[in-house]
Amino acid sequence: MPIVTAHRKAHFNAAHRLFNPEWSDEKNAAVFGKCSNPNFHGHNYELIVSVTGEIDPTTGFVMDLSILRELIKTEIEDAFDHKNLNVEVPEFKSLNPTVENISVVIYNKLRAKIRTSLAVAVTLYETPRNYVTYSGE
Repeated sequence: MPIVTAHRKAHFNAAHRLFNPEWSDEKNAAVFGKCSNPNFHGHNYELIVSVTGEIDPTTGFVMDLSILRELIKTEIEDAFDHKNLNVEVPEFKSLNPTVENISVVIYNKLRAKIRTSLAVAVTLYETPRNYVTYSGE
């Protein structure tokens, strides 16, 4: 059977602050710039979840995208949308919420819910020009 990648786009809005609590405010500002604002700042994140695998001969799907849509809603959008990531999302209580770390957290939450025969990748846009992709490696 052919191997195909299906994609689902989603978005969420969230605030965060990039900082290392072991550093001084000056060092945090030097490393993270405006992103270390103690009063936080926000982004309109764009998310693409990609699922790769063989087409199921009975359904014609790699994965039912309505199931993927619901997983993204319950696992990601409900957990992250309109939240302060540093304060309200447990995964970031001790993890700096960089776009890299956010993508890994999203991947891990979704990977646990998608059958292992499918490859999963997460592309997360923090801005239209800054984005990362994580696929579990």
